[in-house]
Amino acid sequence: MINKPAIGVAAAVVIVAAGAWYYLQSRHADLPVAPADVRQSLPAEPSAEHAVEHPVSAASDSMSQAPLPALADSDSALSDALGTVIGTNAVKDYLRPESIVRHLVVTIDNLPRLKIAVDKRPVVAAGGNFIADGDELHATLNPQNFARYQPVVAVIGKINTQQLAAVYIHFYPLFQGAYQDLGYPNGYFNDRLVQVIDHLLAAPEAAGPIQLVRPNVMYTFADASLEARSAGQKLLIRMGPENAAVIKAKLKELRAAVTAAPPKR
Repeated sequence: MINKPAIGVAAAVVIVAAGAWYYLQSRHADLPVAPADVRQSLPAEPSAEHAVEHPVSAASDSMSQAPLPALADSDSALSDALGTVIGTNAVKDYLRPESIVRHLVVTIDNLPRLKIAVDKRPVVAAGGNFIADGDELHATLNPQNFARYQPVVAVIGKINTQQLAAVYIHFYPLFQGAYQDLGYPNGYFNDRLVQVIDHLLAAPEAAGPIQLVRPNVMYTFADASLEARSAGQKLLIRMGPENAAVIKAKLKELRAAVTAAPPKR
């Protein structure tokens, strides 16, 4: 598959509350955009005029006493806050230290779409080679690929979502400002986050071996309905059902932490 990044869905959304440190860039494993005639209907982009559905409450813990830095100067403070939740080693190993909030906002906003902004990734690339069994006309995704996701999925599975939510709430004005700067002056970022989570929770689980074809340089899903999925849903499919189940469980926890409403599905 082409040398484009596959965004780490779990981290870019689940860890948004703490600054989402996981961006998985596969060196040989990404899938290209589906042809226009087979693309599914993706979630609508936020409208210019948007009534707030899931307002973020003011921070009420000790963190709220700390002054909030300006967006342009927030990287150090957010990295420190992340370290208290996921560990300083994880922050050092995975987090890209510049423009964290802006890169998170762009990545999360793009997950339900067919393309991701490669140069806006919030975390560093992960290694590992893509493995396909078969030839260009009849291939399957080798289950060994799933193991490449397991280390970060294991970390995500242990994260205290309430602590992440506390960090997210404290830094929320910066996320909101970055979202408005992205081109949604009347948009509300937490609503977009909930929309993205709901979209990812709707990702299907591929039954049996995942069939691939290689019409050109890159592999694609043989099933046109899978190939037409968004960048975020494709990654959940590619990481395997066990890893995806952990991610979806954590997404549900995060959704509950940032809104009192149940999922739409």
